[in-house]
Amino acid sequence: MTTTDHPARVAGLASQAAVRARDKAAWIALFAEDGIVEDPIGPSGFDPEGKGHRGTEAIAAFWDKAIAQTESIEFLFGDSFACGNEIAFTGTIRSTLGGHSIDAEGVFTYRVDGSGKIAALRAFWEIDRAMATAKKVG
Repeated sequence: MTTTDHPARVAGLASQAAVRARDKAAWIALFAEDGIVEDPIGPSGFDPEGKGHRGTEAIAAFWDKAIAQTESIEFLFGDSFACGNEIAFTGTIRSTLGGHSIDAEGVFTYRVDGSGKIAALRAFWEIDRAMATAKKVG
């Protein structure tokens, strides 16, 4: 993974660090006021209508529904590609929940606005494929 200070890479890495640290306030502060989270993209248990979570209040609710429920989240990314005002990370997000780990392999993108705030976080991963990786930890 390159280490340049591309604004989208900086924001994406800061987002991942806040999630690892379980710091909801720091994570939400990274987003533009009208930012959106689509994780995963389309309808899911986190987003039945598949419209994403737009705005600070909705992003905070996504944290409570998706991130806060986990015991830990690891970002196992092999590479990233920065273009324009966006970056795509490729690899796996490993979540530990209820004593089980689940690996979501995919492409995870961050788009920033002119001030470096996250305008869009979009995650391309398949729920069925991730659930098939569930295994007991410890």
